[in-house]
Amino acid sequence: MAWAGKILRVDLTAGTVKSEPLNKEWARNYLGSRGLGSKYLVEEVDAKVDPLSAANKIIWATGPLTGTMASTGGRYTVITKSPLTGTIACSNSGGYWGAEFKMAGWDMVIFEGKSAKPVYLYVNDDVAELRDASHLWGKSVWETEETLKKSLQDPLTRVSSIGKAGENGVLYAAVVNDLHRAAGRSGVGTVMGSKNLKAIAVRGTKGVGNILNPKAFMKATAEKKKILAENGVTGQGLPAYGTQVLMNVINEVGGLPTRNHRDNQFEGAKDISAEAMATPRATDGKKQLVTNQACFGCTIACGRISKMDQGHFTVANKPQYWGASGGLEYEAAWALGAANGVNDLETLQYATMLCNEEGIDPISFGATVGAVMELYDMGVLTKEQIGIEAKFGSAQALAYLVEETIYSRGFGKEIGQGSKRLTAKYGHPELSMSSKGQEFPAYDGRAIQGIGLAYATSNRGGCHLRGYTIASEVLGIPVKTDPLEHEGKPELVKAFQDATAAFDSSGLCIFTTFAWGLADLAPQMQAAIGEEYTTEELEKIGERIWNMEREFNNRAGFTAKDDSLPPRLLKEACKTGPATGKVNMLADMMPKYYAARGWDKEGHPTAATRKRLSL
Repeated sequence: MAWAGKILRVDLTAGTVKSEPLNKEWARNYLGSRGLGSKYLVEEVDAKVDPLSAANKIIWATGPLTGTMASTGGRYTVITKSPLTGTIACSNSGGYWGAEFKMAGWDMVIFEGKSAKPVYLYVNDDVAELRDASHLWGKSVWETEETLKKSLQDPLTRVSSIGKAGENGVLYAAVVNDLHRAAGRSGVGTVMGSKNLKAIAVRGTKGVGNILNPKAFMKATAEKKKILAENGVTGQGLPAYGTQVLMNVINEVGGLPTRNHRDNQFEGAKDISAEAMATPRATDGKKQLVTNQACFGCTIACGRISKMDQGHFTVANKPQYWGASGGLEYEAAWALGAANGVNDLETLQYATMLCNEEGIDPISFGATVGAVMELYDMGVLTKEQIGIEAKFGSAQALAYLVEETIYSRGFGKEIGQGSKRLTAKYGHPELSMSSKGQEFPAYDGRAIQGIGLAYATSNRGGCHLRGYTIASEVLGIPVKTDPLEHEGKPELVKAFQDATAAFDSSGLCIFTTFAWGLADLAPQMQAAIGEEYTTEELEKIGERIWNMEREFNNRAGFTAKDDSLPPRLLKEACKTGPATGKVNMLADMMPKYYAARGWDKEGHPTAATRKRLSL
């Protein structure tokens, strides 16, 4: 019933690869991908484990709808304990790798132990074996993918791998597939590197043929694709402009964090926006944006393919595909741009290509550079320490520091530790714009109250993708709520968090939720795996997943005190725009959020909550 029914277990220490049956009871209760992979992790790994030790495990997991004809059915997740935060880490990626792995006949692969030398896992349908990767170590993600496809003599092979950032221990290194799709946050690539695991190369030819009711599934998916096509966001905005359509929108509502959250609007936003990407350059008359691109089975196609102005930076020594590759997404454009006061679009494109090529999270990187620039502005850090004048707005400093960080050179080694560790080392921990050690993305929690609460309570640290209340607070989806109002936001945040957990676990992309709710997911799940997956049951499963993740973090040592925001968001009011004078009202929202969750005052699920959710 949509699940392949088996998983791979790889013991890197022993060098063995074994097949075992999927735990069907867990699959019924946690679906797949984020939920099911996290269930395996919390059952098999001590929450207090050192994330970079051999005792930690790392899991690639697909969902029951991954590889099917459901729109956006190409997603997979990477689950482990995060070296950046110490929380549970679950990072989602699109592209084609997830579908390929599912079509090879597998739901999941679990890696345990540590290899004595660099290796990669080769999967070709039922064949799965570890192979030497010494020749790949030190290569970029792009070089690794190209090398493997040539050596395996199959251009349809899909590769999930790390670049130098993961090898060098950058704490927010990403796992990248299909050149520029990434499980980007929380340092999942760092754990991969710590195990001497370079890549997973997959070829699957079996397809996904075990849908419970194929005719009903075809009917349901066709109806839901029509809804996506007719929606203003999924049918128009995202295909035309990608996530970058948000740059000017968020700036106008006064919610664009600028210069390490000193400001909440960026005067250079229009220069690094989607509209700017689609405007011919003065230098050569060509647009940076070449086209959009879709992941496997996606009818939205929000991805960007961009071409740099090659005169802006020297790219003569880069592979030929450096000329046109993954373009700027909103979060990366913000982190590399507004967070540092940089409005040079070509510099941002250069930096994001480096992040893609070497596997690094641009959000954590850019936000950490923002903290560095503020420390430089204060005189705490000097040009001699950093290696360059790191003034807010310096495109040169941004380009220099992305290279230093990826290659672990000079001050880049410290930037690679993330803003929490860096700011604490230099005596100003309050300048880390993070929660639980993970840097915030591109929304100011003072101007948009619900997202501030979502940051503070996210199980993987500061994150928008665990409860994207921007949909409601800014875009009016499914209902419009006032971003400046904090009343009602605890319940809104909980609802978004639970629904997102269900969508993540299905194997579909959460961008569908701009047009769909759980009532749209339910008939697709019912046709694929069983009638019991009603809207109410999916909501309960999402809530179960959220509480399971929370309990892992509690066992890891996290408490209610860690559900916090930096002093800047709580005490320093927004200076401009509609949010002028606003701070985040976290203290008022948190007790109501705990009550809505069914947690005690210490942030632990109560016995009644655990019983209701069958935890």
